[in-house]
Amino acid sequence: MTAVVRCEALTMAYGGQVALVGLDLAVEPGTVYALLGRNGAGKSTLVKALLGFDRPHSGRAQLFGEDAWRCRVRAMERTGVVPESPQVPPRMTAAQASAFCGNLAPSWDGAGVAARLGRFGVDPGLPFGRLSRGQQTQVALALALGARPDLLILDDPTLGLDPVARRDLYREVLEDLGERGATVFVTTHDLAGIEGIADRVGILHRGRLLLDEPMEDLKARHRRIRCGPQASPDLGPMAPADLAQGAFGLEATVSRFSEAALAAAGLPPGAAAGASLEEIFLATVAGEVNA
Repeated sequence: MTAVVRCEALTMAYGGQVALVGLDLAVEPGTVYALLGRNGAGKSTLVKALLGFDRPHSGRAQLFGEDAWRCRVRAMERTGVVPESPQVPPRMTAAQASAFCGNLAPSWDGAGVAARLGRFGVDPGLPFGRLSRGQQTQVALALALGARPDLLILDDPTLGLDPVARRDLYREVLEDLGERGATVFVTTHDLAGIEGIADRVGILHRGRLLLDEPMEDLKARHRRIRCGPQASPDLGPMAPADLAQGAFGLEATVSRFSEAALAAAGLPPGAAAGASLEEIFLATVAGEVNA
């Protein structure tokens, strides 16, 4: 099966400054891939490479099995994009933007766009410039889905959204994914929101991919361990990546959890609890910084 998104040894550099270093990843059809990283990690640089905006210094970025730089027009016919800063002329209304896009896309679903705006509570007759930051993102998502794309690329889409709006955004994405089997590639800081819908997770740090694996596997091998009063707990092969003082003493996030190693450390089974995606992210990045 051909990956919808593929990067092979992708390196991006600007003025001698390297933004991505030898990046390899693949996003299979019908999946939600979440790319996490701090500001400046290289997430938006990767999105620009995938959209064919910037040419790789070396390596390849591909969409639908074709080079993203050379075949951009063909790839964009099958791709919906919600950029970090939605770009619609400030005097244009959402209804006008939908009508404009409908002239460009043969399979445009104008009724679907109107329905999504209604569910979001966005007035389609208001100029884009008068909408809130969150409403502008909602308009961008409605327009991105209007062409019924095979791939949806979301670049930090929940910036400026309140919790209800974030929930509604992810609900729309999941509904579209379920109806048509679309593929989603999302960069985000919203770790709690994406945790429930991502199939695979990548963590980018200083232009390098620290990990890239299924969410299920990632959650299975990480645990939050309550070490109690021990000043320097010996957790053996569980590889503690992050130590912090918690409400019940020292706690550690481990990346190679096993019940045998927990028992060998003299800790009861109840000392281990599931780690959230945020805890996993913080531990992974902290382990890289402290290495």
